[in-house]
Amino acid sequence: MRVIVHRGAAAVAFLATCILMLQVADSTGAGPVLAAAPPLLEQVAPFKITAGREFYITNKRWIPFGRSAISVPILMYHYVRPQPSRVHDRVGYNLSVSPQTFQTQMDWLSTHGYHPVDFNDLRAYFAGEKPLPDKPVVITLDDGYRDLYTNAFPILQVRNFKAVAYIVTSFVGQPRYVTAAQVREMDRSGVQIASHTVDHADLARSSAGQAVFQLATSKAWLQGLLGHPVVDFAYPSGKFSAQVVAALQATGYDTAVTEMFGTVHSRADRYVWTRVRVGGGESMADFIHNLGPEESTLVLATVTTGRDAGTDGS
Repeated sequence: MRVIVHRGAAAVAFLATCILMLQVADSTGAGPVLAAAPPLLEQVAPFKITAGREFYITNKRWIPFGRSAISVPILMYHYVRPQPSRVHDRVGYNLSVSPQTFQTQMDWLSTHGYHPVDFNDLRAYFAGEKPLPDKPVVITLDDGYRDLYTNAFPILQVRNFKAVAYIVTSFVGQPRYVTAAQVREMDRSGVQIASHTVDHADLARSSAGQAVFQLATSKAWLQGLLGHPVVDFAYPSGKFSAQVVAALQATGYDTAVTEMFGTVHSRADRYVWTRVRVGGGESMADFIHNLGPEESTLVLATVTTGRDAGTDGS
């Protein structure tokens, strides 16, 4: 019995040492100690440290706390629908990703180990409350078109993907746009709802009073519909100014995204976060390239207890 106890203690100590070494390696910039391990997102291996009971080590890769800036692509979609004629609707053509292309892109993200997160996850990371999973990505869809619900939402649900939908509140219930019931359903099912003004106003050309009205009114309407705070925003057409940022802060928003290209974000620049436009005309090679660099990660181990050996009737 004494030998078994010693072996158990040694195994636990070994795990703790491995985790500590990984943390030290990351903080010194030396790279993960387990870089030679198989490139698996999750590895599970059973071992026994007491008679008759199995313990399981689960290794997962996470982005550790403490980084002031991290590379997380925020993908920007508009329509998810068959592309219209380039001649008769050039603007719509450049904003449309076909459902088949959207599904192909989501499949690629899934099979290559990307983890869709939302802005609550980014807030928790920068607050030091929760690490981010390996290869995080934010999927955003602007304007609240009807195909957000009919085309994009089912594809996201099948893969259990989080996403963020920026809603223009006066458009809700209008032809070609989502309904209030659909917004509530998506909110309960993994799509974070965020504001995109009352009527898609150009805030950069609005007076201070008009900007506050657009921001506060859309925020209040969504919060009344959903029953919880709405603190994330997208600038219509990506247009903003220092005055608009000040109005965002005054009306209680916590983040805002632009249409400028980039993948690196920090807490300090959260009112001008960049995005990666997905217009539907790019190749898969371009889509993959635009995701940007991957953050280095740590392998963190957790130990869970399995069933007692010999109790399964076999």
